[in-house]
Amino acid sequence: MPSEDDFPYAIRIVSECLSSNGSTSMGSVCGSSLSLMDAGIPIKAPVAGIAMGLITGDDGQYAILSDIQGIEDFLGDMDFKVAGTSEGVNALQMDVKTTHLTPAILKEALEQARQGRMHIMGKMNEAIAEVRGQMSEHAPKMVRMKIEVSKIGALIGPGGRVIRAIIEETGTSINVEDDGSVTIGGVDSAMLELAESRVDALTRNLAIGDIFTGKVVRLTNFGAFVELVPGKDGLIRNGDLGDMEEDLAEGQELTVIIREIDSQGRVNLSRKALFGDDSPSEPRPAPSDGFNRGGDRGG
Repeated sequence: MPSEDDFPYAIRIVSECLSSNGSTSMGSVCGSSLSLMDAGIPIKAPVAGIAMGLITGDDGQYAILSDIQGIEDFLGDMDFKVAGTSEGVNALQMDVKTTHLTPAILKEALEQARQGRMHIMGKMNEAIAEVRGQMSEHAPKMVRMKIEVSKIGALIGPGGRVIRAIIEETGTSINVEDDGSVTIGGVDSAMLELAESRVDALTRNLAIGDIFTGKVVRLTNFGAFVELVPGKDGLIRNGDLGDMEEDLAEGQELTVIIREIDSQGRVNLSRKALFGDDSPSEPRPAPSDGFNRGGDRGG
């Protein structure tokens, strides 16, 4: 089974047998393995199982049986269940009615069981050879992320305003642990990805080349300030607006790229570099009116 970090689900498998003339437990092992793969659950390897039997005589002769039927289980001397992957055995279970079971017989039974399991595995692979790439669109889905503990406040927001807004927008559930572990749950894959992107945008460290769609929060005579994440703005100068220089308004959404982050953490943005041919510009002096580009706005 996958680790909890790779697949943070509780998994419950129900195997219903409509009739039986053999090992229902080993049939359940094979069927469950196939169902997990078909459901897109990333198991590490498929598992096949087989029930082995034994018939012994008073003269020391014996016969090892593979994939025993009900009558062979009832009248035989052994019911030996072996389950495992192509790499080895995962589980063993034995009921025995004889005192003549020797290490040699057990070794032979294990080898015969291995051959049987490999045959069954081949038939299973004909049905489905690998885990499906995606879970069913109707299955609940989860995403786990790790953020810096110092970023938890930015994700929660004042009075929980920020995280509630993401939950209402995407219809997902978001759980944040004290160590920075974030679990996002939902059914709609698109909304799950949107929620993940919102959390990532709020908590990641800004870097040159990052692309954001943010709202214009202030206009100045030399450009505009765009909110990249709550509490963090960047400056886009008039020359970097491209064809939107004349039509910009507060509250308008703008897609920009980070072109520069100076030594004080102030962020310079560009739209022209993102949508048009533009060469890197030299670092520019801070605006003279005292605005703090890219600073934390608080609140």
